[in-house]
Amino acid sequence: MPSIELRTSRDKEVPSLRVLLSDIPVPMVCAAYRIIRDCNDAFAGLFGYERKDLIDQSFARLYPKISDFARTGRMWQEHLHGGQSYYDERVMNHQTGAQFWCQVNGRTLQPSDPFALALYCFQKMSRSVDAGQLQLTARQRQIMALVAQGKTNTEIGLELGLSKRTIESHRARLMLRVGASNGAELVSWFS
Repeated sequence: MPSIELRTSRDKEVPSLRVLLSDIPVPMVCAAYRIIRDCNDAFAGLFGYERKDLIDQSFARLYPKISDFARTGRMWQEHLHGGQSYYDERVMNHQTGAQFWCQVNGRTLQPSDPFALALYCFQKMSRSVDAGQLQLTARQRQIMALVAQGKTNTEIGLELGLSKRTIESHRARLMLRVGASNGAELVSWFS
């Protein structure tokens, strides 16, 4: 398994530290152009696969729909430039077909070409996908994930390329459907 070289700017006497993905106790993956080039057993297990079954496979096989894969890619490409890290929450697919909410943190290792080489950390969330049998559209799930991150309607609108008013309408309809009187109640209903 390839190693990742980490450098510290605080300690000039230690030039680098080599870490194997297999040594990291949380689900981690290294990808090139959204193709899984390596992952640890924790990542493979999260999705119900063996590590060897995911190497050199597209992330697309882990999404409920190809449109979810494409939309997430557009969001990440917009936010990964310049070596920044990015975070979101999304619904993913287990090998059995079961869906689950997942928190994803990522960072590109090539700021000029965000998908050329990137590291991602995945964490399963306890949020119910069906949210009490309430059926959400892909857009509503996407908005709920951003609401759960504490983003404002304006921030969500900018990120998704929608107007603030459109986001307000989506949130209002969701609040009405579940009987929530504020954003915190709405988020807790889906947690």
